[in-house]
Amino acid sequence: MKHIFIRIMLFLGLCAAVSSCGCSGQKDGKKQKEEMSFDPNTLPAEPVFDIVTNMGTIRVKLYSQTPLHRDNFVKLASEGFYDGILFHRVINGFMIQTGDPLTKDPSQADMYGTGGPGYTIPAEFVSGLTHKKGALAAARRGDAANPKKESSGSQFYIVQDAATCAQLDGDYTVFGETIEGFDVIDKIAAVQTDRRDRPVNPVKITTIRPVLPEGAAQEAVSDTAAQDAADTTAADTAESK
Repeated sequence: MKHIFIRIMLFLGLCAAVSSCGCSGQKDGKKQKEEMSFDPNTLPAEPVFDIVTNMGTIRVKLYSQTPLHRDNFVKLASEGFYDGILFHRVINGFMIQTGDPLTKDPSQADMYGTGGPGYTIPAEFVSGLTHKKGALAAARRGDAANPKKESSGSQFYIVQDAATCAQLDGDYTVFGETIEGFDVIDKIAAVQTDRRDRPVNPVKITTIRPVLPEGAAQEAVSDTAAQDAADTTAADTAESK
């Protein structure tokens, strides 16, 4: 337990920051849309996602009570931000953490755990949303440097042991829960790690994609095709003028 406690203290000091940029104008907007792997507008208030890893799939549901974290996760997933990112901190009997874009680059190994999209998210502490097994929660910088307890823009962890993580309730935003794949969480938590709690053999997110209700997928495809047709018509009209 002493080792677990020390690791927890280290975990409480996590941080994330890199850079981000936006797009503007009709052409940039269309290009951004084409680069998106799915349309966030087709998702329900509590979307379900498959976090596909090289060790199995974890199916999660995002909470409507934490809209800032939900919408940010959806945005990043739609842009493929998480594709290829590693679980860079794994502590058996505690949690598994991921979401640092620096982990895509082995030359940045010394900086793993410090990367992000270049922004933070205001805390969304909701009574009743606790660190139960499989809960998704946002990593953040420690209290001294982050008194408002704002969340990392991309790093998150999945609870493997509820009893050990219970002390984090009210200090870290919980924004979702696992509904399938608890065995995968345990499998990842059990991998061999080094002195920095990094898996010796990489555990990677292949992709994160939404799970649409039956019938919704076809409807989404039809809506997208219709919008694309409208965009093309508008562009042709503009060029003819």
